[in-house]
Amino acid sequence: MSKKKSRKRLKRAGLIGLIVIVALIIVSLVYVSNYYHVQNRQAALKSTDDVKVEEAEYGYFFDGPGNDTALIFYPGAKVEDLAYASLLKQLAAHGIDCYLVHMPGNLAFMGMNRADKIMETYSYDHWYLAGHSLGGAMAAVYADKNSEKLDGLIFLAAYSTKDLSDTDLKVLSIYGSNDGVVNMDKVTEGRKLMPSVYEEFCIQGGNHAGYGDYGAQKGDGEADISAKEQQEETAEKIVEFCE
Repeated sequence: MSKKKSRKRLKRAGLIGLIVIVALIIVSLVYVSNYYHVQNRQAALKSTDDVKVEEAEYGYFFDGPGNDTALIFYPGAKVEDLAYASLLKQLAAHGIDCYLVHMPGNLAFMGMNRADKIMETYSYDHWYLAGHSLGGAMAAVYADKNSEKLDGLIFLAAYSTKDLSDTDLKVLSIYGSNDGVVNMDKVTEGRKLMPSVYEEFCIQGGNHAGYGDYGAQKGDGEADISAKEQQEETAEKIVEFCE
């Protein structure tokens, strides 16, 4: 083969490779830009009589009357973080200060270790890590490697793929009876990976999207209760679990 033909083939291969890279970048940008938005941003950011909402590094801080217990929250995949503000305000009002983590591209696996910086910045006696859907799965991966930093782990329509049975964590799993997204077989299988202190709670009539304020989610079941009711029930159970 002549050097001239070899150079042409190399140029053609390089051009094809560049086209593939550009196409992947475009597809990735389209994917991460298509996400569920909070329905009322102004209301989500508004402080209440009991809870001050502050923008902070890596997300939002919900500062309530409590001073010894805090919860870090990982959002679900492709869900805007502020969609969970209503739930976290309720927790903060009951004495559990909350940190809502912003994930790059709204994908928790891209910011799974952000809990580290939060716990280094804020001082509390007790730390809990919670997550919805993919956020819960990534919270479990983090907890598996950092169980000594946490008191407990909370799943909202999520499950663990990591074995937490030898940790001192206590774990709470909450899911809705009408959830059409979470794989309940995986939730069931995941029980054998749980530590000795493990609780499950089924919200009757709840679905996958009801923990946040972002509307209906593709593939989800229809809820028999409002998102407000589901969040109130969830908050009540979490507060009870953290006491």
